[in-house]
Amino acid sequence: MAEVLRIGQVFGVTLTTWRGRWEARFPGVALEVVAVADADQRRVLDEGSVDACFVRLPLDTTGLRVIRLYEEVTVAWASKDHGIALYDELTLADLEGEDIRSEVTDATLLEAVFGDAVLLVPMSVARSHSRRDFVVVPVTDAPTTGIALAFRPEADGELLQEFIGIVRGRTVNSSRSTAQPKAAPRRQNTPRRAGAGRRPSPGRGRR
Repeated sequence: MAEVLRIGQVFGVTLTTWRGRWEARFPGVALEVVAVADADQRRVLDEGSVDACFVRLPLDTTGLRVIRLYEEVTVAWASKDHGIALYDELTLADLEGEDIRSEVTDATLLEAVFGDAVLLVPMSVARSHSRRDFVVVPVTDAPTTGIALAFRPEADGELLQEFIGIVRGRTVNSSRSTAQPKAAPRRQNTPRRAGAGRRPSPGRGRR
């Protein structure tokens, strides 16, 4: 049976580059990426349905190993006809009195398109939808969102460590990687005859 590494992915996290590097280094091991809702990220880890999961913090990480990766800016995301479209950046005080939603669903998107709702979401979530009829404005004093790779200690193994190395930018030549290319055989030096390979000085041998 072929080996498989299952990685959970909350919405907004892009694995394209990491997946490409994995396939190049470990063509015999399938990397299965599983879409995970924010509300289910702890559950899939507890159930063991994934070997590791890219999670969005805050999250109850009791009993998990967590590798923090980066922070995401929070943005106000609304219809381009909304008043926030007039601003390059906003503060939370600027949004007082607005109909704020923090979860992206079909319903909240409709409320934003046809109503006055403002979605307060991580930047990657807004970019992933890529809607031309929406505007994205950074909220300078809103809490950032942490992205991390979490896994159960019992799921830790060689394949998972290789994937973590790829995420952290470890190259194939790293001493910790098992996917190192074989070293090219060293060329053996053969004795050379005296004077062999020397170019004659200009004019030597001429009369």
